[in-house]
Amino acid sequence: MEVAETKRLKHYNNKEKILLVGEGDFSFSLSLAGAFGSASNLTATTLDTREELERKYKNGKSNIEELERLGCSVLYGVNVHSMTTKHNLGGSAIYDRVIFNFPHAGFDYGRYPVGFKTISICDFDFGCCIEYVSGFRRHQELVRGFMKSARMLVKDEENGGEIHVTHKTEYPFKEWKLKALGEKEGLQLIREIEFCLNQYPGYSNKRGNGGYSDSSFPVGKSATFMFEKQFFY
Repeated sequence: MEVAETKRLKHYNNKEKILLVGEGDFSFSLSLAGAFGSASNLTATTLDTREELERKYKNGKSNIEELERLGCSVLYGVNVHSMTTKHNLGGSAIYDRVIFNFPHAGFDYGRYPVGFKTISICDFDFGCCIEYVSGFRRHQELVRGFMKSARMLVKDEENGGEIHVTHKTEYPFKEWKLKALGEKEGLQLIREIEFCLNQYPGYSNKRGNGGYSDSSFPVGKSATFMFEKQFFY
């Protein structure tokens, strides 16, 4: 059914078909739905099972129930590297926007493949002192795999399709080099816009793994990186 009135929240509106991946407690999806007055244009996904999500996030269950009441399609067990194999995501080149906020591959605390060099960094944003893989390969692989999969699901550039990744822009996170990762997967960075948490009412970003899954972290200086498909790839 055609939506008569356009309702917006920052870069998004209720006439766009939006896929959200890697949702924590689904509060970002709910923030969009609240602004739109409906979630019928949203598909929100998580790698967690329903049981895992309810165990990890105190507001997870209530957020999902409200999203479903507003017409959102909520999907569990969605790996961002293999989204194209999920038939319930609807097929190829159908989404106006595919969104991944603050991707992170988690912490393995020193368990890396042979030959990887590591550097020790105190990551106060995540509340611990950890050992990072030099070059941040695990995190880059997460993002690059997402981009490859998302590229198949988003509309072509002539139809206005965009892939959005919100990410910190200061060291060490800037070393992930999102622009270069996108280029390797046939995506062109068209905009980089400062991300302000308070512009999304109700959104609570989450660490997502370990004993502090339900805790937020300071987003600091962050931006939403907006990509479109490159015509020649």
